[in-house]
Amino acid sequence: MDKFVLDDRLAADTLPLADWALSRVLLMNDARYPWLILVPRRAGLVELHDLGHAERMVLSEEIVRASKALKAHTGGAKINIGALGNVVAQLHIHVVARSPGDAAWPGPVWGHGAREPYAPDVLERTLSKLAAIC
Repeated sequence: MDKFVLDDRLAADTLPLADWALSRVLLMNDARYPWLILVPRRAGLVELHDLGHAERMVLSEEIVRASKALKAHTGGAKINIGALGNVVAQLHIHVVARSPGDAAWPGPVWGHGAREPYAPDVLERTLSKLAAIC
């Protein structure tokens, strides 16, 4: 059986937050948007249907958990959920808190400007707060 390995691009653009029952939870290192990425820790997954039924249900609950955590952390007006995979084929789910006035509102966050990494002190606080509610 192959071992789970996080895609290099996801590893470069994110910071680890937690490992849940199925997913590795990552914080996108972009201070413009509160943004979590869930990556099921199974080798070779590309599409949602690559997971069995039971694991799809676990992933669904983890998406809800991440959504609630971001809502509690940010008070965002809307939580966007997406699984695109056009750039990174490894199955991963984006969970993004959005609010009027954010850098891309009301359009999508993908491809909107350059990523703005968190300042070290803000990153430390953000990871700590999210870890406490995740």
